[in-house]
Amino acid sequence: MLQKIAVLSDIHGNLTALKAVVKDVQLKKVDEVWVLGDLLMPGPGAKEICQLLRELEPTVFLRGNWDDLLLKGAQKKIPLTKQSHIYFTRLAQYTATHLEHQDLTWLKNAPLHMMKKVGPLQFSLSHNLPGLNYGQKLYPTNDQADFDEILTDLKADVALYGHVHHQLLRYTTAEQLILNPGSVGEPFCDHPKLQADLRAQYLLLEVDKTGLAQINFQKVAYDHKKEAHLAQAKELPYLELYQEMLLTGKVHTHDQVRLKELTERYGYLDDIQNNKMLL
Repeated sequence: MLQKIAVLSDIHGNLTALKAVVKDVQLKKVDEVWVLGDLLMPGPGAKEICQLLRELEPTVFLRGNWDDLLLKGAQKKIPLTKQSHIYFTRLAQYTATHLEHQDLTWLKNAPLHMMKKVGPLQFSLSHNLPGLNYGQKLYPTNDQADFDEILTDLKADVALYGHVHHQLLRYTTAEQLILNPGSVGEPFCDHPKLQADLRAQYLLLEVDKTGLAQINFQKVAYDHKKEAHLAQAKELPYLELYQEMLLTGKVHTHDQVRLKELTERYGYLDDIQNNKMLL
């Protein structure tokens, strides 16, 4: 029996992109949806994103590093020692005020890693490494030894991970398959002509009784300007950075100089200090 599986990751608060992907997934009539984490921030989507995903009834739902930043930032547990920490905390407080308690609990209870058997194949599913949802070990241009770590001590045939915002297919040294669905909300690529393609990304798998019958990297067009207007209408903190990312793919997550300039201009540190804990 053929199983069709849609794999989504790294939505990052981009509601317009997610709506386009969900519509495409529904047209494909998939049997399962797997979500690999990083649902929210830095975009304005919050409760609506959680609701859309719950309606898909994902059989895999993992917690990414930005999901942890949201939970920690809303509790004022991120030390404000860097401009990027102020950025994460202000976005977390903003996003948490647009969520319900059940949404935050859903994120908090999501695991870092799952195993799934489909047909004859065992899948390992994580946001990054199975026990570590942050870091750059699995960036697409890294050494082979780094990628071998994703299946160390795991009896799996295929590893799926998100986090790096690149659609990817490669192998471990033992020739187990490694796949990345790319990013729904923030596709990255340092090569300019490839970065110019800013469509939402996901992965469609078809598994039959023999194995992987199809591996299809999907790209879905959506209205980037509509998402930019939505962010403005919802008074998103660090709006300029989000709008620039939507139109160019360029991010400033760790640009301490740019973040400091915006934090001081809009008084984001005061906002954080005047806000109560939201969890």
